Amino acid sequence: MAAHKQHTLLATGARAPDFRLPLLDGTETTLREIVARGPVALAFFKVTCPVCQLTFPFLDRLHGPGTLAVYGISQNDAADTREFNRRFGVTFPTLLDAEESGFPASNAFGISSVPTVFLVERDGAVSRAVEGWSKRDMEWLAGKAGVRLFRPDDNVPEWKAG
Repeated sequence: MAAHKQHTLLATGARAPDFRLPLLDGTETTLREIVARGPVALAFFKVTCPVCQLTFPFLDRLHGPGTLAVYGISQNDAADTREFNRRFGVTFPTLLDAEESGFPASNAFGISSVPTVFLVERDGAVSRAVEGWSKRDMEWLAGKAGVRLFRPDDNVPEWKAG
């Protein structure tokens, strides 16, 4: 949970709130700068979340060869986030939305559970919001990215709550 109170999840069709967050490499970026290059999947997570640990290697498959940018948004500190990325093979850029800062992006997007993934279009509109793990929604994102996400030996559930 991003904060101590429940938030209302940003709805499909809503304008995504802009944010400025640090990247793991020490630079900063804004959502406006990210979507200027095209649609982006924003994936909010915590390193201790088992469903995030399931989801993120698949999100990395979308990011690598596909046409859809993926950005992780960690609710943990830089050291723990780097270790999570190493352990689960995450190569896409990761932003830090830390507790010390009051989780500004998580709260603005209405995150109450992780993982939560938003597809934000170039114009800033949210075209998809996915809480938890949904195989069907992951396949939809893969279609948007132009990649085949699942391999024959992948044994993945249809759905898992975040």
